[in-house]
Amino acid sequence: MNEQELQRLTRVLEEIRDNQKLQLERQAESLAVQREQFALVRGQADRAERINARAEQLQDRSAQIMASARKLLVVIVPVVIVLIIYVSWLLFR
Repeated sequence: MNEQELQRLTRVLEEIRDNQKLQLERQAESLAVQREQFALVRGQADRAERINARAEQLQDRSAQIMASARKLLVVIVPVVIVLIIYVSWLLFR
């Protein structure tokens, strides 16, 4: 090998090294962006989990209210019917 070929080979190797450094920098940037996106997704998943838990609590409370309303309706309807009959009896007597 002569001096000119050695210089050319050195230049090519330096370009390869520089491109590898550039590629590593880009990979580091890409990893940073991926970490940010993962943190964002994790935050959204946590928020969705909290919202779902709250929705389940509301559904449970709604079911309790409906059960209480049904029990109360069983008591109130007969009382109202009796009162209507009594008032009708008083009016038409």
